[in-house]
Amino acid sequence: VLTDKDQYPDNTILENALKESFTSFQQLEQILTTAPYDLTYIWKFYKDGKSWLCRFLHKKKTVFWLSVWDGYFKAGFYFTEKHEQDITDLDIDKKVKEEFKNAKWIGKLKPLIFKIEGEVSVEDILKTAIYKIKS
Repeated sequence: VLTDKDQYPDNTILENALKESFTSFQQLEQILTTAPYDLTYIWKFYKDGKSWLCRFLHKKKTVFWLSVWDGYFKAGFYFTEKHEQDITDLDIDKKVKEEFKNAKWIGKLKPLIFKIEGEVSVEDILKTAIYKIKS
C-alpha cells in the first residue's frame, strides 16, 4: 500500500494503512529500538517493488525487512542453509516454522515470514530477531 515514492511513511500514513495492526507495529518498533535489541531502521522506496520497505538493522547487519499491506504488516527474515535446524528449534509458531521449511530458496537464502494482523503478540518476531542478531 505504500506505493507513492513522494510520501514518506510517517506515523499518520502507517496508522491509516495498518489500521488495527498499527498498535502491534508501534509495540515492535518501541521494543526493537531499545536494549537488548538496539536496532535501527530505515524506510526506503524501492523502484523494483514500487513500494516503501523498512529495513531493521543491528549495526550494519540486516536483521529483517518489514513491508506494509492493507491492514497488516509482514516481517521477513532471511537465513542460509546452516540456520535451518536452529529455526526448527526456535520456540516460535509451528505454522511459521512449517512455512519456512516449505519455502523456496531465493538464491542462498530462505525466507521466514511473520504476518502481523491486528493487535497480536510480536514475541515470535522478537525471539527471531535475537537469534538473527546472535547468528
